[in-house]
Amino acid sequence: MSDSKRRVLEERRDFLKAAAAALACSGFGAQALAVQDDGPTGIPTRPIGRNGERVPIVGLGGYHIGVPEEREAIGIIHEAIDEGMTFFDNAWDYHDGGSEEVVGKALASDGRRDKVFLMTKVCDRDYQGAKKQLDESLRRLQTDHIDLWQFHEINWDVDPEWVFEKGGIRAALEARQAGKVRYIGFTGHRDPAHHLKMIARPFDWDTVQMPINLLDAHYRSFQNEVLPTCRERGISVIGMKALGSGLIPSKLGIPADTCRRFALSLPITTLVCGIQSRENLRQDIAMARSFQPIDQEEIAKLLADTRSPASDGKLEPWKSTDYGSRHHREQHANT
Repeated sequence: MSDSKRRVLEERRDFLKAAAAALACSGFGAQALAVQDDGPTGIPTRPIGRNGERVPIVGLGGYHIGVPEEREAIGIIHEAIDEGMTFFDNAWDYHDGGSEEVVGKALASDGRRDKVFLMTKVCDRDYQGAKKQLDESLRRLQTDHIDLWQFHEINWDVDPEWVFEKGGIRAALEARQAGKVRYIGFTGHRDPAHHLKMIARPFDWDTVQMPINLLDAHYRSFQNEVLPTCRERGISVIGMKALGSGLIPSKLGIPADTCRRFALSLPITTLVCGIQSRENLRQDIAMARSFQPIDQEEIAKLLADTRSPASDGKLEPWKSTDYGSRHHREQHANT
């Protein structure tokens, strides 16, 4: 065996030992299970917000549900509700409002709106723009209130200042006072520093949405830098991009089920899943119903396997090259 290969093997062995020890000290998996209860349909639930409300540990992704033909999308939504996947993600700009419209149609009959925890996101940072987008979201979703309204894509360094100085947060507070919004949060996927700037603002955020996956553990890590701060402050974390937009299974050969279980082994409230078919839906529901945290030795091996390919951020383009949607790129064109 060459000296270079021996060094690589020794480094890997040392990394595995160190990772396993760190995971044991952090109580990896135990923190997630400590707040988890059985749900009425077999999908476990975890708390969201500070008043004891609970949601299922998996949720329906708003962007992906805008991809199938409308009739099929509505069928997927109805099946999700029947099976207990009742946390619904969305955003004002997904498919130019198409995602909100199809969800609104799906929830408009048989009292289905009352069975779901409905979240959507606002893209504008200023007072008038945020108010206008909220009204448009309510109309598209055919409802009089949003359970969780989040400022979308806090991906630029100026976003925390804009949300507060341009009046977006005032619009959110007024909407909550008027009963149009119940909880207020924000999302982002570019840099943990932006999330920490938002959290440092004088506001009690209910939720924060962020990438939670094996790649994130190694580069601009939200799970390492932001998740602990959220836990300290009682902010519920919504995970996304567990599959790395499909790159972790396709490029690294790690099964989707393992990717989902890794994310849910962390102390997050729920994981938004990109679902475009009934097969996707049923796979994710089956995973959630049988969920058990990944053991520490397997996690340490997964982290060792992904350390090198994830180290430069190229497998996470939402951090390194593709910072946001068209609306947000135009919004920040001169910044």
